[in-house]
Amino acid sequence: RNTNMAEATVTDETLAPPGSDDVEGQRTFWVQQYKDTLARDPSLSSAVAAIHTLIDLIQHSEAKTLSELRADLTRVIAALTKSTESRITSVSSGSELFLRFITLKADYDKDFGECKRQLVESGKVFLRKAMQGRLKIAPKGVPFIRDGSIVLTHSRSRSVLAVLTAAAQANKRFTVYVTETQPDRSGIKMAKALQEAGIPVTVILDSAVGYMIEKVDLVLVGAEAIVESGGIVNTIGTYQMALIAKSANKPFYTAAESFKFVRLFPLNQADIPPPRETSMHGLPEGVGSLAPRMDYTPPSFITLLFTDLGILTPSAVSDELIKLYY
Repeated sequence: RNTNMAEATVTDETLAPPGSDDVEGQRTFWVQQYKDTLARDPSLSSAVAAIHTLIDLIQHSEAKTLSELRADLTRVIAALTKSTESRITSVSSGSELFLRFITLKADYDKDFGECKRQLVESGKVFLRKAMQGRLKIAPKGVPFIRDGSIVLTHSRSRSVLAVLTAAAQANKRFTVYVTETQPDRSGIKMAKALQEAGIPVTVILDSAVGYMIEKVDLVLVGAEAIVESGGIVNTIGTYQMALIAKSANKPFYTAAESFKFVRLFPLNQADIPPPRETSMHGLPEGVGSLAPRMDYTPPSFITLLFTDLGILTPSAVSDELIKLYY
């Protein structure tokens, strides 16, 4: 992969230019830049694409002071977060960490032009670290996958894919079951990626997890966010998978980058900000529907977390989060 991608290119002239006085137009412009970055390289995580966009914003911003530039960044971060399916996403946590990292590195005694260049360089350093996260995670999970194992996963996670691919490259022989993952069927995309990596894979119904769990040796999932307690917020269905794994005495592992650590301490499902819901089709007239996109899995159901900071127990997450934010 070419990691020198911090120089995003502003190409769409049909939207308001970055220097426009139209604040709403600027928000629309930068959200579109974010979406274009993801479209150009689908292998990028949403957080990394957001960081690309923020670096580009710093380079093109017409702000005259650091406070104005910070206000520009804050507005765009809010717009990027709003454009995602949930307010608890790697976009919001990664962007918040990015903003904190670059402002801590800023030399406020320099003239603004030089300070701005320094912010861009600091941003590129943060971006490189974020992009290398999966490479650091992969080898940490490999020892937990033994020859002949059956691994159960849910939805599509690039970090999980990195771990499983590294295990296959280490000549581990194993099979993966992946849930279809309604309503977006992201498990089908995961199955295709695993197949392309030469890993035997079978897609199962979301409702078949309980049926299949006795055949499984371990569960490995990704995370959209890792909260202060060491629990995770992830694609709907993760919590029930963890419940079933716990009842069957199967280890439940999570693989995720540290930029997904968020300052949030939910106690139950009601404590996570409600994401957008997906409408259910084909229902009889007058019948309501409920199709949330995310759920919260408490730390008591998680065995270990594989991160670029190391292999963590859920109780160790709060200490690492303090180091990141404070």
